[in-house]
Parts: sequence; structure tokens; C-alpha cells
Amino acid sequence: MPTTKRSEQDACSLLDTDHRKVKKMFKDYEALAHSKAAGAPEKKRELANQICMELTVHAQIEEEIFYPGLREAIKETDLLDEAAVEHASAKELIAQIQAAAEPDEMFDAKVTVLGEYIDHHVKEERNEIFVKARAAHGLDLMAMREQLEARKEELMSELMGETA
Repeated sequence: MPTTKRSEQDACSLLDTDHRKVKKMFKDYEALAHSKAAGAPEKKRELANQICMELTVHAQIEEEIFYPGLREAIKETDLLDEAAVEHASAKELIAQIQAAAEPDEMFDAKVTVLGEYIDHHVKEERNEIFVKARAAHGLDLMAMREQLEARKEELMSELMGETA
């Protein structure tokens, strides 16, 4: 099997697919934030909730599976410590967004700043963490992808059940 095919299917690529999906959602939110169309506030709230759900699940699978596995496989874990702090900051903003009664100017600002945090975090993961993960000996990123997918499905089902 060619290595390019394999690398497309590892744990890092699964996480990066999430990154791209959420980036698009942030772009869609930005367009709604500048829209005067009828229903835009309701659509903003719905999209913000979707962004928060996606990020919550993504952070959780990274924290439960990806980061611990990587911590065992690499010597320098400073980047993982930084990622944990970035997750904590994002979670605080997610909580504020989810707690907001009505979308207002601060709501838009919070979603925008969350997007900026996530952009920064994604760049570090793509350029540094994923590179280290793929170079680590003894780290089975293919098996980890399966774990990540299974846990993600489980968490999404739980969250969808709560919102129904």
C-alpha cells in the first residue's frame, strides 16, 4: 500500500478533517454575522451551537486518545501542554457561547475569537504535533484513527440525544 494512501487515513488526517469542517463553519458564521437577511440571528445561533458541539467532541477525543498516546511516544511534550491550555481557553469560550441567551455583538465577537483560537491551534497541530506523531516510533496512527472514530461517534450520539 503506498504511503500517501496510508497517511491519508491515519489519526492525524481524521483530526485534520474535523479542522477543515469547523473552519468552513466559522466562515459560514462570519457571512451570517454580516448578513441582514431575515432569520440570520436564528441561523447564527444554530451554527454556533453546531460549531461548539463539533469542537467539544474533537477536543475530547484528542484529550482522551490522541494526546495521551502521543505523550507516551515522544520525549518533548511542551506542545501537548500548550495544546491542553489552548483547549481550556476554547472550552471557556464555548461555555460562554452556549450560555448566551440571545446572539448579540458580544456573541459574534466570542465566536470570532473562538475561530481565531482554533486557527492558531490547528496550525500548531498541522505543522508540529502531527509531524511529531507521524515520526514517532511505536505509535500506531492507523489503529488510533479507529479508536478516535469510534469514540467520536459515541460522543456525537450522546450530544445529539441531549439536544433532541
